[in-house]
Amino acid sequence: MTRVPTEILLALCPMHAVLDPGGRIRQAGPTLRKLRDEGLDGAHFLDVFEVYRPRRVESMAQLLSTGGRKLHMRLRGGLRTALKGIMVPDGQGGAVVNLSFGISVMDAVRDYALTNTDFAPTDLAVEMLYLVEAKSAALDASRSLNTRLQGAMVAAEERAFTDPLTGLRNRRALDAVLDRVTRSGEPFSLMHLDLDFFKQVNDSMGHAAGDQVLRQVACVMLEVTRKDDTVARIGGDEFVLLFPGLTRHERLAEMAGRLISRVEEPIPVDAEECRVSLSIGITVSDRGKATPEEILLQSDEALYASKRAGRAQFRFYEGTVEGSSSGRIAGE
Repeated sequence: MTRVPTEILLALCPMHAVLDPGGRIRQAGPTLRKLRDEGLDGAHFLDVFEVYRPRRVESMAQLLSTGGRKLHMRLRGGLRTALKGIMVPDGQGGAVVNLSFGISVMDAVRDYALTNTDFAPTDLAVEMLYLVEAKSAALDASRSLNTRLQGAMVAAEERAFTDPLTGLRNRRALDAVLDRVTRSGEPFSLMHLDLDFFKQVNDSMGHAAGDQVLRQVACVMLEVTRKDDTVARIGGDEFVLLFPGLTRHERLAEMAGRLISRVEEPIPVDAEECRVSLSIGITVSDRGKATPEEILLQSDEALYASKRAGRAQFRFYEGTVEGSSSGRIAGE
């Protein structure tokens, strides 16, 4: 058998090993050296590699008898990387063994930091690595797109539940929260608020001044309420506050009085001052016995009782709603 020049073996078989008649490694390819460089030269092939199929090989004679057959082997010690191979006798008692990773190529690339230059140009592993790299890039792009889409969805949902002028919750958000708390049966209270004399501000100073008043009133409501309360603007100058877990009349009365007092403070707009007040209707839940529509109707009736009483006041609703407006309004 004509000996194959070293440079040809290195180019075509970067994971080859040339064995002498005693089974010792006389030459090794560059990729094979990345797996086990130290102690490779002159080592007995079977001391470095364990051949376990098609049958266990324990001598050079047995190895030569497997010529042309696919061998299954693994490195001894360390990572014990699984390898495939084929042994071809050189006709002078020695042999050339060409190795590959088979389906373990991805693990080997990771474990030994291999690149496409560590494989023969015709090795299908190179194409596989390109495909894996392309798949990884596609997955990264998909994850990035999904993240952006989720962010856009969250932003869209936030906009859908937010009043653009004041930044408070809107009617849609209030309906969702009110439906949830009434279904759960948890105790809560609700205030329906309406600005007094707001129309005069719009008529005399313009809508820009009115918008500034609404924004300032929204800030007051956020300052007076708690973090878990729902503060919503449901109409032009109408607001609703929902207080989960709060049903004590004394505490609600104190909060309503503070809201009225704060809103009556002059609101500067350009070089002028705007003055408005606040009327409030309050209803306390009866632990799931009333529907959201009935709860809102109760607070609305209490609100208009405040308006009829002279404005800048609050009233509690007491009783039940039957039909459109029955029930008794009680002042505090």
